[in-house]
Amino acid sequence: MTRVAPTEASLDHAAALCARRGAQLTPLRRQVLQLVLEAEAPVGAYALLDRLKESRERAAPPTVYRALDFLVEQGLIHKVERLNAFIGCIDALDHPEDCGCDAAHDHPHQFLICGRCGATAEISDAGVALALARAARQAGFAPRRATVEVEGLCARCAADPAAGAS
Repeated sequence: MTRVAPTEASLDHAAALCARRGAQLTPLRRQVLQLVLEAEAPVGAYALLDRLKESRERAAPPTVYRALDFLVEQGLIHKVERLNAFIGCIDALDHPEDCGCDAAHDHPHQFLICGRCGATAEISDAGVALALARAARQAGFAPRRATVEVEGLCARCAADPAAGAS
């Protein structure tokens, strides 16, 4: 469940995606995106603020929250509600340049959260999203979007006999 550090090319690609949508990936937003993508696990706003203050002394919580809101709206990151933290989207930066999408990239996503070490992985299983949408419609509910968060043990912790069942 480790993350791959973003390259300048991937950050440039994110800027191009935003520009195609009429939005701007400002230097601050780009830096926040880079920090989220470099994090080994979902990262909270205040941890990002601490990292940001290393290069921007005057950074404040509203600055970080506005940048995070923008990045979520653009589909570049997701908020993991269970952890109140943010994680880079698994395929936003691999989304084709020529897809013709004007709206922010959106796809079904589910998160697997290790209750022991906190490692989090995003999966994108359309079957899960379809089953959830069907069940919701059968209950008379019209779903617009769903995020599924599953807590359990990652492979590393499950293989560790000291991990026990959480």
